Amino acid sequence: MTALSSSIRVQRIAKSKINEVDFDHLEFGKYISDHMLVVNYDHGKWHEPEIVPFGDIAMSPAILSIHYGQSIFEGMKAYKSLNGTITIFRVRKHWERMNRSLDRMCMPPISEELFTNSLHALMEVDREWIPTSEGSSLYIRPVVFATESRLGVKISDQYKFIIMTSPVGPYYSKPLKVKVEETYVRAAEGGAGFAKCAGNYGVSFYPTHQARLQGFDQVLWTDAKEHKYIDEAGTMNVMFVLNGKLVTPKLTTAILEGVTRDSILTLAKEMNMPVEERKVGVDELAEACDNGKLTEAFGAGTAAVVAPIATINIHGKDHHLPTPTDTSFQQRVKQKLNNIRLGIESDVHGWNYSIK
Repeated sequence: MTALSSSIRVQRIAKSKINEVDFDHLEFGKYISDHMLVVNYDHGKWHEPEIVPFGDIAMSPAILSIHYGQSIFEGMKAYKSLNGTITIFRVRKHWERMNRSLDRMCMPPISEELFTNSLHALMEVDREWIPTSEGSSLYIRPVVFATESRLGVKISDQYKFIIMTSPVGPYYSKPLKVKVEETYVRAAEGGAGFAKCAGNYGVSFYPTHQARLQGFDQVLWTDAKEHKYIDEAGTMNVMFVLNGKLVTPKLTTAILEGVTRDSILTLAKEMNMPVEERKVGVDELAEACDNGKLTEAFGAGTAAVVAPIATINIHGKDHHLPTPTDTSFQQRVKQKLNNIRLGIESDVHGWNYSIK
């Protein structure tokens, strides 16, 4: 690939903060890399991007995103392959999802060229921040938010697009204990559940906090109308190995279309694992737990990758699942994903965006 940092203005940090990072004990999101990419939108267009030292930005307390929620983001990861090449996983898929989120929130689209070139340039500048220990990666957070200063309810005419990065280890350090949520709602069909907008996460805090006070790590959201069907987990899509098949809730406008979800479904078919995308009933899960037909449950997302679920609480009863082994589907597909990202296995789908 051609070096792109030369075509994007770069203001380098005076002194790197990389020596302050404990790369052997990375907490998710604790450290932010030296630089960020910033692009402003006004007068109907996105202007030239620039890379500047990461830091505070000046803003009015009247900006529309604070008051009316015009704010979306993405989550991606970069890796260093065995030959030293930087790979960013599924750039185009993340760009497509980001634009769906922007469209739903009445925000201006970002071209694939601007998105990809911005990522490429930032990776070149902060390439030393990409960790190489097992299970680690450089988490990439693009965010877009309204910056017009005005108190009236309206669609903003000004926005800011920022990309920042963070060296991270695993999102979850142990198998999860989750509770099927049957009172509160994350999103309803026809709403913005499929978009990666900030409000979806804010509305989930209270029920998730209540679940944690009861000893759970996360919730499994159910449909807003009847609470009879599983939608997704708190920070990821959810998948089950049920009757020897990989089963996951069918996408609706209430469910985020996960990039990791899509990747796992693609690989499952190649691994001769039968796949079903359909409604997954809460009572069906309880029965399958009782009769031993539910053998695996796990979350799938960019941050978590594959997160084993050890316990599912349904209607107040804990159901315990077998401990995953090296032969479990979730472990095998996680390893395959990791091998593709690091260049150990061939990237036959062209998922890796490579920077030499």
